[in-house]
Amino acid sequence: MRRVIAAGVALGVSAVLFGGLSSPAAAAEPLRITIAFDGKDITGNTVTVEPSKPVELTVTATNDGDTPVNVRSVRVSGVALALTFFSYDTVVRYDVPARQTVTRTLVLDLAELEGQAIGLLPATVEVLNTQREVIGSSKTVTDVRGSLWSVYGVFGLALLVLTAFIWVTALIALARHKLSPNRWKRALRFLPAGIGTGLVAVVSLSVLRLVPPEPTVEIPIVIAAAAIGLVLGYLTPHPIAPPTAPMGGPDDPTIGLTTRRMDSTTEAYG
Repeated sequence: MRRVIAAGVALGVSAVLFGGLSSPAAAAEPLRITIAFDGKDITGNTVTVEPSKPVELTVTATNDGDTPVNVRSVRVSGVALALTFFSYDTVVRYDVPARQTVTRTLVLDLAELEGQAIGLLPATVEVLNTQREVIGSSKTVTDVRGSLWSVYGVFGLALLVLTAFIWVTALIALARHKLSPNRWKRALRFLPAGIGTGLVAVVSLSVLRLVPPEPTVEIPIVIAAAAIGLVLGYLTPHPIAPPTAPMGGPDDPTIGLTTRRMDSTTEAYG
């Protein structure tokens, strides 16, 4: 069971560490995109999203190339810990001629976002062509006023419960002197607990609307928490060896034997 939990946490960390590094370079996108939510430019701003209210999305696409670009749809998605927690696609077909700029305004119904996310989440607005390839994108941070029982909220609660379970099992093993005598094995025993603590911290900061879970934030937090767990495990005291069985135990062949003095023999030869 502990190996399964540790493997799951390790996979989560791998997603955090490498998920944000695999996105295509913006230089390969043929369109330069400027996005506005309800008339407010999202560049460098945090966008507040009320699921109960429709959002007016304005997309301004500039084609710096020499050939026209065909647009098929616009996608709005939110990602945290390399996991996508919401994604909306809206079909809107138009062409962006070479060396020209085209602006389109869409109205998005985000009512389902109530049960999908809560707090600060990095979001990306992408423009896709007819082959569903990304031809332009823009990033922002959304402040989603969703429910704590949304997918993202429940994900955070599940991480909290799992991390608490890992800590409890490790500490019980420490109290019962069941940890390995090897320091590095003890350190590895506490490593998943440290990783889980880092993931919980990242989600908590996001839900509390303090810090969005961007790679530049979540990776250092998870690594630092993992290092703390590793050090704590390494510094745990050496487990006390169980007491050895006393001499003269059940297997002692002298148990049950009696001795007496041979006085009669002594008198006979006296």
